[in-house]
Amino acid sequence: PRAPAGMGDVPEPCPQAPLAVLSKVELRVSCKHLLDRDTLNKSDPCVLLLMQTQGQWMEVDRSEVIKSNLNPVFAKIFTVDYYFEEVQKLRFEVYDSHGQAGVGTHDDDFLGGMECTVGQIVAQKRVTKPLFLKYGKFAGKSTITIISEEISGNNGYVELAFRAKKLDDKVSRVLGGSRAGRAGGAVLCLILLPQDLFSKSDPFLEIYRIDDDRSEQLVYRTEVVKNNLSPIWEPFKVSLNSLCSCEEKRKLRCVVWDYDSRGKHDFIGEFFTTFEEMQKAMGENKVQWDCMNPKYKIKKRNYKNSGVVVLLDLKIHRVYSFLDYIMGGCQIHFTVAIDFTASNGDPRNSCSLHYINPYQPNEYLKALVAVGEICQDYDSDKKFSALGFGARIPPKYEVSHDFAINFNPDNDECEGIQGVVESYQSCLPKIQLYGPTNVAPIISKVARVAADEERTKEASQYFILLILTDGVVTDMADTREAIVRASYLPMSIIIVGVGNADFTDMQILDGDDGVLRSPKGEPVLRDIVQFVPFREFKNVSAAATRSCLPLPALPFPSLPSPPVPSRAFPSPP
Repeated sequence: PRAPAGMGDVPEPCPQAPLAVLSKVELRVSCKHLLDRDTLNKSDPCVLLLMQTQGQWMEVDRSEVIKSNLNPVFAKIFTVDYYFEEVQKLRFEVYDSHGQAGVGTHDDDFLGGMECTVGQIVAQKRVTKPLFLKYGKFAGKSTITIISEEISGNNGYVELAFRAKKLDDKVSRVLGGSRAGRAGGAVLCLILLPQDLFSKSDPFLEIYRIDDDRSEQLVYRTEVVKNNLSPIWEPFKVSLNSLCSCEEKRKLRCVVWDYDSRGKHDFIGEFFTTFEEMQKAMGENKVQWDCMNPKYKIKKRNYKNSGVVVLLDLKIHRVYSFLDYIMGGCQIHFTVAIDFTASNGDPRNSCSLHYINPYQPNEYLKALVAVGEICQDYDSDKKFSALGFGARIPPKYEVSHDFAINFNPDNDECEGIQGVVESYQSCLPKIQLYGPTNVAPIISKVARVAADEERTKEASQYFILLILTDGVVTDMADTREAIVRASYLPMSIIIVGVGNADFTDMQILDGDDGVLRSPKGEPVLRDIVQFVPFREFKNVSAAATRSCLPLPALPFPSLPSPPVPSRAFPSPP
């Protein structure tokens, strides 16, 4: 994440100072008249979103694959940070996916690409451009449309799960179907009429938001449940901004289809509702709608419906910013983790990053004081946990990656930044610098404390972990996994690179060049890491450093509401 600019006057410019985030923007993508690359069926398109960073195109995210469709409307919503004063170049690439090989490999057929900037999309709100093949050749009549929407400050998300269920007698008179039992959970209950002659329907559900200009925006598309008139779709979450633009009374259209592998899906029925009406299903209450097919209603005298839709439960989750928690009385717990690996050099040598010079602080102390003095403003008791990693420690001189630098495992806290400095200086002569540079253990250690706090449901503490290191971590896979797990907790991480090493690989953890994922492919719930090479800031003033190295102002969705001003919607009972 990028650091927001300081509020006060900055006496001197910060080198490569990141710009303030104007907003987050949601991008919806659709295409028309795509090239048909397949021999037997139509193309199976997928869209890759890339952003140019330091002259290189980096993948940010990708859409789902839509089978056999030359005019796809993708359910995937891309979210990007919008920086008003920066030219952010985007590239959308459309591929015909071939399943097992994945998207974007040489086995996929390139259907075309388009370049633009985030600013262009935000300014025009809706951009339609032709797709181009290599060497600037038009991809036939293919076009891509991008619709942008800025996310409001009152954002949160709603959790839904849908289930379908037949009518008792209506379906049985057509196919002789039997009665289905009701499943529990947060579900919608849907009764469907059969559409297939020799098998049952393969239903899926789409939810559309109807905008002020009467256009419809696809909010979500469920997976297909094969050959089942009582499907249970996987639970899913959508943002309130996407669902209803944070307006309770905005109309929603819900459509049920019978899936066809050739892309010619059969319409089963539809109903209209609002988020305001849906909220009646919270708790023990239920909301019910008729699922209607307008053609059947005209043609059939005794037509009642094509099913009944019941919303059994709905859960609203608020998303609050870091500032909301601070202003609401939430306490910040600050932890410092210092790299004591051998790559720092022998502390007795003046070339070492850990060398204690009686006349000036070393690189670690400079970074600690520069960042720590900013963070301590948010810590009410000014007591900081101080840990070390990568050293052999007494009494057995075994390697440890999460030891207290005051050597008190029962209480690793120090009194203020000065207390951390004193513990650091006292610790150095007692340890042996070793390795490797493993930071996952310390991230996991702080995450366990944050998890215990999260389970109390009191929203009283938020955890900031400052990691000072001289090089690229050696346990990158474990670190990625630990960060993904921590992204679900009230926790943020600042990593400061000390010294002149090449920190290029550390940018992976930051998430600015794309969504950080675990080794298994699971994305972070939210971007919680800020990486900064300290050499870019060590020669500027404290005020400039403050503007360049702030605490991450990141939303945390799971904690209960802090005592902040009310949002667009009332809190659920």
